[in-house]
Amino acid sequence: MKPPSMNFILSYKISLTVVILFLSASFGFSQTEKPNIIYILSDDQSWTDYGFTGHPHIETPRIDQLAAEGLTFTRGYVTAPLCSPSLASIITGLYPYQHGITGNDPEFIFEKPRYQTDWQEARSRLYKDYLDEFQKHPTVPQLLQKLGYVSFQSGKWWGGHWKEGGFTDGMTHGDPTRGGRHGDEGLKIGREGMDPIFDFMDQAIADQDPFFIWYAPFLPHSPHTPPDSLLQKYLPKAPTEAVAAYWAMCEWLDITVGQLLDKVEEEGLTDNTLVVFVTDNGWIQDPDRPNRYAPGSKQDPQDMGIRTPIIYKWPGKISPRMDTENLTSSIDMAVTTLAAVGMEPLPDMQGINVLDTKALSKRKQIYSMDFSHDMAAVDQPEQTLENRIIISGTWKLIDPGTANADNQEVLLYDILEDPMETENLADERPKVVKKLLADLDKWWSAEAGSKQ
Repeated sequence: MKPPSMNFILSYKISLTVVILFLSASFGFSQTEKPNIIYILSDDQSWTDYGFTGHPHIETPRIDQLAAEGLTFTRGYVTAPLCSPSLASIITGLYPYQHGITGNDPEFIFEKPRYQTDWQEARSRLYKDYLDEFQKHPTVPQLLQKLGYVSFQSGKWWGGHWKEGGFTDGMTHGDPTRGGRHGDEGLKIGREGMDPIFDFMDQAIADQDPFFIWYAPFLPHSPHTPPDSLLQKYLPKAPTEAVAAYWAMCEWLDITVGQLLDKVEEEGLTDNTLVVFVTDNGWIQDPDRPNRYAPGSKQDPQDMGIRTPIIYKWPGKISPRMDTENLTSSIDMAVTTLAAVGMEPLPDMQGINVLDTKALSKRKQIYSMDFSHDMAAVDQPEQTLENRIIISGTWKLIDPGTANADNQEVLLYDILEDPMETENLADERPKVVKKLLADLDKWWSAEAGSKQ
């Protein structure tokens, strides 16, 4: 057999290169790149509460700029309307029923007030079962470490010490005798400056290591204690001081986001950094009670509890676009991040790579779950299931669970025509209800307790 000619070999190489370039263009990235990755995680903020989403008073110029420069999905959702399960999904790419963290705290009777040291220690002992289950599943920083990434945890974190989340560095110690529950020392980030992150970045740059940053500041989360200059700015515009304080906190978050992005720019890293923005769950400020949320937001299945803009920015790799149609979820963040560095998603991950236009166009539905604040049993999430949620095209269905004893009414909304969910159409559209309930059962049946 004659060996292939040089012309054939050259033609083959050119064809292979064209195929590789085509695949890279189709999926929005090069498989050989090792971009730095930054997750920016707002804490307790409704999808309406940004300048670019149309709020008439809240000013968020740096997040607005990020949205303009990135691929921004306005129909984004989180997996749960509560921070701990929501954040656990973001870092694992799994739904709460998969990773075991369905609430913030274990359910137990304790005679003394919550959050005191004795309660914290008792909680920590009971929480170990949930933490053990969670740690069976690799996190994004753990997976990235295989490619030589260093990683930094800051802000909200429920997973014990930062090492237990697979980070190579961080702020949260998780010690219950020192207030360890949901972030402890990490909650200082943003509110008390950005130096811990900047110091980490400086070291990573000096060592020429690609890095992953988890920036989950306690902002605009209560206590709503903004700088006085911001509070004074919003007092004349807001109906009450409680609302003004919350609005000011949203801008304070925005300022810190700007500080972080400015650091990236100053170090010349903007073009090789993937920035992802999302909020963990929604919030409607109670106008009469400072630091308190109103019904229909946090801990509730309404859009004001689970909807969020989701932004992906990577200059030169992701074309800026405001996507107001496609459905996306925080469950996609892990898969998209892994794809950006050339890694395959793990088998249990249910998200998609949102930079894959074919996968995005094929998606018809996304899901969310609403559980009680306190968890009853790590192996029986259905015990505290309050609602399953499915969004399919223009429809959103909320199906009550066993823990929602006070209300077993199925809710159906035309979420595009009725974004504030004021008119339940379940009785008018029984066929739609039947189909969406069947689709929910195919995804996760609480009776079966696992994915079908």
